[in-house]
Amino acid sequence: MTTLADLQFDNRFADLGDTFSSKVVPDPLSNPRLVVSSADAMALIDLDTSEADSELFTELFSGAKLWSASEPRAMVYSGHQFGVYNPQLGDGRGLLLGEVVNGRGEHWDLHLKGAGSTPYSRMGDGRAVLRSSIREFLASEALPALGIPSSRALCVTVGDDPVYRERQERGAMLLRLAPSHIRFGHFEFFYYTRQHDALRQLIDFTLQTCYPASQQATDPVLDMFNQVLQRTMDMVARWQAYGFCHGVMNTDNMSILGITFDFGPYAFLDEYDAGHICNHSDHEGRYAFNRQPAIAHWNLACLAQALTPYVEVEALKSALATAMPRYQAEYLRLMRARLGWAGEQPEDEELLQQLLQQMQTSASDYHITLRLLAEDDISVRDQFIDRDAFDRWLTQHQARQAADSSALAGRLDCNPVYVLRNYLAQQAITAAEQDDFSEVRRLHQVLRQPFTRQPGQEAYTAPPPDWGRRLEISCSS
Repeated sequence: MTTLADLQFDNRFADLGDTFSSKVVPDPLSNPRLVVSSADAMALIDLDTSEADSELFTELFSGAKLWSASEPRAMVYSGHQFGVYNPQLGDGRGLLLGEVVNGRGEHWDLHLKGAGSTPYSRMGDGRAVLRSSIREFLASEALPALGIPSSRALCVTVGDDPVYRERQERGAMLLRLAPSHIRFGHFEFFYYTRQHDALRQLIDFTLQTCYPASQQATDPVLDMFNQVLQRTMDMVARWQAYGFCHGVMNTDNMSILGITFDFGPYAFLDEYDAGHICNHSDHEGRYAFNRQPAIAHWNLACLAQALTPYVEVEALKSALATAMPRYQAEYLRLMRARLGWAGEQPEDEELLQQLLQQMQTSASDYHITLRLLAEDDISVRDQFIDRDAFDRWLTQHQARQAADSSALAGRLDCNPVYVLRNYLAQQAITAAEQDDFSEVRRLHQVLRQPFTRQPGQEAYTAPPPDWGRRLEISCSS
């Protein structure tokens, strides 16, 4: 393990120059305090956990100090937002501080969100607020524990700076980690501005840094696109299997790595509702839960369009045709594991849809229902209105399991006890806004081990109280 002072930087993206990003110095928070840190995220860059207790840790991750090797840059990109192309977006409130290389030779971007205005702030103040920073921190660390690919969060700091959104709040910063911060929207920007030389440079950079094996393919760019497609659809399959709603799947929020990225008004399902809309700004339901696979496919088509100067259109169309079958196969594989169904049977999809339809009709709690099924707990019947219909389904389910019992032992390992419900996050945020960070830290620790019952943490397994149902979450941060 290493110290903050000994982190090794190799700022490859900054070396691409001003065509791809702008130099910006962070605007520090006043009177910064550490809200929470992640030992798991620190381990990704070999950082000793004791460093979180130092004053330097808070100073670096609140913008007050920089490493001498750091080269803070605001990245430029564009994207389709709610289906409409926005010609120039970019890092409006975040800065890529630099890239750290760990002992395994892996590069990790250090990205500071809420670091102040940039050339891409579009009249905004460039700040993040405490509630959104806490929400992103918790999700970034909870999703990987569930097996869902995601960017990571190293820490959150808060200051005394007033920030005005729907109400006055306090400014905060979040340090995000990812092997790359390149988005679909990066490629769209250079394609639509007809900067094809820069687009080629970006493609080559992405091949070298993210998809080096694709360089050996007959068509490296097409092979890279196929890898992005497969990772993206596999990620969305995990979202659907674990009831995660992203809420704002704009192309500028889609990572070239196929990881969950740019958390805004996300939510995990409470009661099962296939058409759940977690973003109260999404009036048309474009990003409803059941539309996420189709939107991922749509976004991949946008990326494909941006690659057409260098890949044959028909080849891209053929690749896109594999997206939904890829998703469906992975989603069914995950749900079979959750239900303890070994192998593949022709009736599996129909049997699964029957369960989900009954959950929809009964407003069954998605996570509690699947966990009780995994535990063979008879109280699972209480989740259903029509218990006779459920009993008939259960008989078929048990027959499906009995056909090959080899998958039964692993059910508990893929049905979480603890999930980041919105009401749990809100309780932690409410306390943190009164400078009590204990609940954020406690919830974070519980979510690190979601599949194992933890003594004394029964409160985190409960369905939401009345006030915590269908909390409205906006993009405002």
